[in-house]
Amino acid sequence: MPAVWPMQDDILFERRGVAGFITLNRPKALNAVTDAMVNAIARQLDLWESDNTVERVVIRAEGERAFSAGGDIVALYEAGIAGRPDLTFFAREYALNHRIATYPKPYVALVDGIAMGGGVGVSFHGSHVIAGPNAAFAMPEVGIGFFPDIGASHFLSRLPHNFGLCLGLTGYRVKQRDMLASGLATHAAGDMKALEIALEAAGPLDAILAAHTVPAEPGELMANRHVIAEAFASANPIDIINVLDVLADGGDFVTKLSSMMQAHSPTSLYVAHRQLTEAASLDLGGCLAMDYRIVARMLHGTEFYEGIRAAVIDKDREPNWSPADLRNVEPAKIDTYFAPLEQELQLS
Repeated sequence: MPAVWPMQDDILFERRGVAGFITLNRPKALNAVTDAMVNAIARQLDLWESDNTVERVVIRAEGERAFSAGGDIVALYEAGIAGRPDLTFFAREYALNHRIATYPKPYVALVDGIAMGGGVGVSFHGSHVIAGPNAAFAMPEVGIGFFPDIGASHFLSRLPHNFGLCLGLTGYRVKQRDMLASGLATHAAGDMKALEIALEAAGPLDAILAAHTVPAEPGELMANRHVIAEAFASANPIDIINVLDVLADGGDFVTKLSSMMQAHSPTSLYVAHRQLTEAASLDLGGCLAMDYRIVARMLHGTEFYEGIRAAVIDKDREPNWSPADLRNVEPAKIDTYFAPLEQELQLS
């Protein structure tokens, strides 16, 4: 019998064969990642690192709709509105992201359903990311007055054809085919349950994955790579939108990208554009330190809370951004998000 030990109802840990399995277990909440879940994963990774019977770690999720739709933004909203912005949650979350990326054993993420925000943080930094048939990746944070954090800028900035800037500034949802073709995922799989069972057995991981993964033809993102490369090479969000609006060869896809950007927080668009640009020259630790500086300022601002109010609390979908026009974003204001903190992020 496999050894199963629930640390709490929201997350389960078990050892099956040679693999330690992490299961996100909040399907009704789309497996949104909480502070308690972050802490539990960090503790378990420490235990499994020194356990010679565990050869690899596998993270999976319950439910068909979502691998994880992000972090618990309602809790963050309530804390911020009450005047108690929770920066410590982000410090622990970012430390876990870095821990996963540097973990000495293979860390295999079985991603099926939507993966966003905090859910990306506990999966896409692993050594192997397997996209299932229903997998979908998105970093839509600029749509709620936030930015693509959890160190996502590190791998987004290294994608080809300016895909990272495109995904970070639009929140466009990428499905299995383009996750593999763009390099977001290392493998694609058809039968995730069969792969999950295979990962329990001893043997070379690469051989196990090769036997259970499938090729995937490129999708809409790759089909429009030349348009994306041209438009998102522009110097700022305004210029990107202007180029998108004059490019005819992209058709409905280009119109969709432009419309998505124009609905987002102007401040967040400028912050994310600079963040994703600077990330190309930083290691993951540097990207996470940059994220921490940005989030420290955003938690004491207004855009994040207004974005959550409009999307999740009141659900009127009519955020009152300040400023509401990209042309009114002040460069000096954007600079403040990137300024050093009195107490910087500590990753160890």
